Amino acid sequence: MSVLTPAPARTVCAPLPVLGGDVTVPLVTGGEVAYAALDYAASAPALQRVWDDVAAYAPYYGSVHRGAGYLSQLSTDLFENARKAVAAFLGCRDGDEVVFTRSTTDSLNLLARALPAGCQVFVFETEHHASLLPWQDSEVTYLDAPRSPRQAVETLERALADRDPHGPALVCVTGASNVTGELWPVRELAAAAHAHGARIVLDAAQLAPHHPVDVRELDVDWVAFSGHKLYAPFGSGVLAGRADWLREAEPYLAGGGASRRVTRRADGGVDVEWHESAARHEAGSPNVIGAYAIASACKALTEAGWDDLVAREQHLIRTVREGLAGVPGVRILSLFGDDAPRVGVISFVVEGWNSSHFAAALSAEYGIGVRDGLFCAHPLVRTLLGGDPQTQGECGAPDAAAGDKSLNAIRVSFGAGTPDEHVRRFVDAVRELVRDGARWRYRTEGGRCVPAV
Repeated sequence: MSVLTPAPARTVCAPLPVLGGDVTVPLVTGGEVAYAALDYAASAPALQRVWDDVAAYAPYYGSVHRGAGYLSQLSTDLFENARKAVAAFLGCRDGDEVVFTRSTTDSLNLLARALPAGCQVFVFETEHHASLLPWQDSEVTYLDAPRSPRQAVETLERALADRDPHGPALVCVTGASNVTGELWPVRELAAAAHAHGARIVLDAAQLAPHHPVDVRELDVDWVAFSGHKLYAPFGSGVLAGRADWLREAEPYLAGGGASRRVTRRADGGVDVEWHESAARHEAGSPNVIGAYAIASACKALTEAGWDDLVAREQHLIRTVREGLAGVPGVRILSLFGDDAPRVGVISFVVEGWNSSHFAAALSAEYGIGVRDGLFCAHPLVRTLLGGDPQTQGECGAPDAAAGDKSLNAIRVSFGAGTPDEHVRRFVDAVRELVRDGARWRYRTEGGRCVPAV
């Protein structure tokens, strides 16, 4: 059983320059400290290269596709060249479409709207809600969380063997978990899907920022990802892959740009001829800057060199995992075990601490930004924690005592722009909090743990 594997150990390169690297934040205990942004899995900071490219283009902003003016023509070329750059980044096949969307969530909802009638969908309960929930208008089979890559493939094969072999089917799978960071056996899952006449879409939101994603090598039919996790600003995403289902579906949005020709009928109605290209699902004025930013990020990561980027991230992963392993009461969450290949996403719980309280203390007392909760992957986190799904805890409340099974966790995540010092500071802060406790009092406000004033 093969999975995407990290590159072998090599000389660690420097972090890529990102926005916000010099931001300082106040501490409740007094003074300021450089902010350690360790919430990349939610949104990664924009690469300085991407921001510079966007700033250089901004004065030339113009409408696209039908404008006769110079700026419109320039913007149209930039927008369509961004599509080509993304296709090259993903290793798309001849005939594949690249559709610009708002996010991974938007991309997968678009695909859900394009499914043929009677399509069966198979999805593991371990998925992010963006890939777990869009299929509810179809016949959906939710698969239990596997405990190894091999079990994932075997579970899918059994489920596909029981389906109607004559109808369309789609498998949706993540490339890297947004909770555990573990890499999934995408190639093997794709082979299983195709062997049973199904297609497969890859949620690469957490994979694309950390590893090269090649549609042909992985043999997936579609791939979806978000710009804001790929070191580009908010508001842009991609759905790329097979064109046929997209061309046969009604447009995701009806409006200008998606329509090729609109005429009035004698009875007063309207007839519409829709585009057959990606424009069919890109109605309205497109987010040209968002598309350009994604393309810029794709080029920047490729030029930086994936071998170096992956090697550096593996170094950071080892630093964090080994550091946390040495702290009493800390448990790292995992589906596939300690030896599973993974990206820079690590979730954990601390005995005796409510996770919201711990994350709040990291922020307020150390200037370290992490995330806590269920990470829009509720079934997965509840499975990993093994608690009562109805249990809810509040920071500082009696149910946050040692042994409490409050159903939330702490997630630290990092990537190409993370300095070594930030992960070392994080490990030291975790060790100090567990040993000495918080230095400040906290209360619950609006469901969040915040410093008491």
